[in-house]
Amino acid sequence: MLVLLVNDHLLKQAWPGFVTGKLSDVAGLVVAPALLAMLFWRRADLAATVLTGLLFTLVKSTETGAELASQAWTLVAGPSRVLADSTDLLALPALALAWWVRHRSLQGPGSARWRVLVTMPLAVLAVAATSAAQVPTAHSVEVDDDDRIIVRVSSASSRVSEDGGVTWSELSYDSTDKVRPGQSAACVPKQATRCYRVVANRMAVEQSDDGGRTWGPSWAMSENDVERLERTYSGLKGRTSMGLAVLPRPEGHVVVVANGLDGILVRDVRGTWQRLGWPGASDEEAAEAEFAALDLSSERNVALFLGACMLFGGIGAGLRRLQRVFTGFSVATCLGLFLALTGSTAAGSFGGHSWLLADLDTYTQVAAILVSATVAIVGALTCLVLVFAGRARPATVAVSAGAAPLVYASVYFPFSGWAAGFPDAYGVAVAVAVLLTALVILTSVALLKIVAPPYLDGSSTSRPT
Repeated sequence: MLVLLVNDHLLKQAWPGFVTGKLSDVAGLVVAPALLAMLFWRRADLAATVLTGLLFTLVKSTETGAELASQAWTLVAGPSRVLADSTDLLALPALALAWWVRHRSLQGPGSARWRVLVTMPLAVLAVAATSAAQVPTAHSVEVDDDDRIIVRVSSASSRVSEDGGVTWSELSYDSTDKVRPGQSAACVPKQATRCYRVVANRMAVEQSDDGGRTWGPSWAMSENDVERLERTYSGLKGRTSMGLAVLPRPEGHVVVVANGLDGILVRDVRGTWQRLGWPGASDEEAAEAEFAALDLSSERNVALFLGACMLFGGIGAGLRRLQRVFTGFSVATCLGLFLALTGSTAAGSFGGHSWLLADLDTYTQVAAILVSATVAIVGALTCLVLVFAGRARPATVAVSAGAAPLVYASVYFPFSGWAAGFPDAYGVAVAVAVLLTALVILTSVALLKIVAPPYLDGSSTSRPT
């Protein structure tokens, strides 16, 4: 478990490659059966081992399995991408080691249930790491002798267009082909008065109609789109237009811009600018682009935190006794959950950042995440016991269980829409989220007042019913 924890949360981020990738598979197959068996306690070891092997084979050998695993891990650990790779099946013999370790541990006195409660958060955090994404960046563009437009892309296949930027495909070329240096400015052939240039440190293009003596704006990314790009690729280079080329056409001229992390930008013969992104991308490249575009970890963490507060707060309002004890443990649970989520997001995804842990070194951050996860899990289990010991009203449990996902949705969905471009402004998404969440909470509180009237003493006794 410690090997998996260190490898996936530290080594894979620093040295992604074959060794750390396969080590992750082996360590994961050792840890996963024991973690799965905990759900069924100690009588399901063989079933857990077999199920782990079947699921691993499905994920690594089929695109459907990999996609389902990606979606599942995104819900658990933030934006994640699992890729099908049949060579990873070489790690399956590690299941034999998992079976032997699990069998030995259950035979000795060390199999006490309290040990399970202690190791559970460590195991969950260990298997919840995500791999660093190799994000493509369009860094230069050229026009070859055959009037093909070639956009050079780092960390991915380059793109080529043979019809003036209308359609694109992956570039297939001989390694001996001459690669021309990229350029940041170019004029229209046989029309030297019209020129274009990229703007330094901005997603923008300027044009000149007097041969480069004066310049004016031709295209610029909107402030809202810039904010989305900044949030998507925080900490990565390439958030600027990096190069361009001009191609004359019978109807006019075409300008193609290598637009960094945003992909390809084209001005057609009618003068209309269009952001194409990554046309002609392979399935893997498209998956990596989707991985980046869907990163709303901060908003998801807040949504989960508020949903948990709604759940525990509502249930606590319906306890007939032990309200104060339940409130203390529920507060600890919610805070531990929030700290664990924000910390694991920063450690597990590229560009991740947690302002709560920003001043700590990597190892201290991992320790803080482990402590937070332990507090959350132990607190949640204690709250579960107190629900029965405190004789919670079924009606309040039902209202709280229904309100919690509604709170999550009211917080998260406006930002999910913002990431897709609607609403366009982040401030509007914040306002919508606040209004929807307030409406859900006020409605839920009103229902709780109906089904859970106030008590004379909520800490140990209750009003007679």
